[in-house]
Amino acid sequence: MRRRWDIFCTVIDNFGDIGVCWRLAKQLVHEHGHSVRLWVDNLGSFANIAPDVNSRAQYQIIQCVEICYWQRSFVDTEPGDVIIEAFACELPEKYVMAMLQKETNPVWINLEYLSAEPWVTEYHGLPSPHPRFSLTKTFFFPGFVPGTGGLLREKDLLASHDAFNHAAEQEFFRRKDLPRRKSGEIRISLFCYQTAPIENFIQVLSESTVPVLLIVPQGIAADRISALFNHAPCQTKALISYKRLTIQIIPFMEQTEYDLLLWSCDFNFVRGEDSFIRAQWAIKPFIWNIYPQHEDAHQDKLDAFLTLYTAGLPVNVASAVQTMWHGWNEKYELNNLIWKNFAACYEPLVQHNKNWVKQLLKQEDLTSNLVQFAENQL
Repeated sequence: MRRRWDIFCTVIDNFGDIGVCWRLAKQLVHEHGHSVRLWVDNLGSFANIAPDVNSRAQYQIIQCVEICYWQRSFVDTEPGDVIIEAFACELPEKYVMAMLQKETNPVWINLEYLSAEPWVTEYHGLPSPHPRFSLTKTFFFPGFVPGTGGLLREKDLLASHDAFNHAAEQEFFRRKDLPRRKSGEIRISLFCYQTAPIENFIQVLSESTVPVLLIVPQGIAADRISALFNHAPCQTKALISYKRLTIQIIPFMEQTEYDLLLWSCDFNFVRGEDSFIRAQWAIKPFIWNIYPQHEDAHQDKLDAFLTLYTAGLPVNVASAVQTMWHGWNEKYELNNLIWKNFAACYEPLVQHNKNWVKQLLKQEDLTSNLVQFAENQL
């Protein structure tokens, strides 16, 4: 049955929140045949990953998804059959009151942040009755193991990945005006937070024994790199060359194009949640810059994933991954040896990532799990 879904998204870190919500909205429409309204409070950030979005429009339809600008003075609207409160954002009071007026209570889901911490399986699916009204919200946790909500994954994603051959990769780089691969070159995509040791990493890469191409989307990292080399910020045409390192700053890409970039690179530095998940489906070695939290609470979250992800790896490979990730997340200083040891693990990590993906595929995808849960409640 065709249902109406409302997804509410408050943009916190510019791209991860809306990136997840946008993928979810499209999958609900195109794979499950539902009607979706996506309520977003920052259309400017949204437009960076979905160029068709008009950041000044109050209402628009993109890829069959209704996109509504979420303002403080919330308009009267009929709530959907299923309401997604993404990442603990708070629904407008006027909307909650309208939910009470529906003949049948809508399914209200708090879609939580992704975590590999063991407690997630205990809290996934727990109901939370409203303190004043006859409404119940359910906590829904994405995750990597059975007993969680799974991960976002379109039904044709891995088939498309497997079909992305060398010729398709070359065509992608040509279309994006990126330089052709040099002999023996390592290609790296870089997407990170302000906290990452970018300048230190640039120095490490410049001392590589083989050529390195570093591809950086416009934003924090690109601005810091530009400042380091006295280039104008946000300059996306010129290449920056420093010893064995070449840096190309690029405009932000639409989500499906970003997937192709991850598939085309040898190593992917990612951040937050959306690009972190996509890097895992890309199968290439990846390094996660986790969102920093008060009193370093994020380090526990980082270690929980590392424990799960590196289980079964040879000791030296697991150590290289853990050391690289900790260095990138400022647990200690990143240096040449740390990067060299990690980069040397390329082949075993690619094989490990193939096995990791097979393990993740034993779970249903997040969107399908949400749909099944909602249908069971309606």
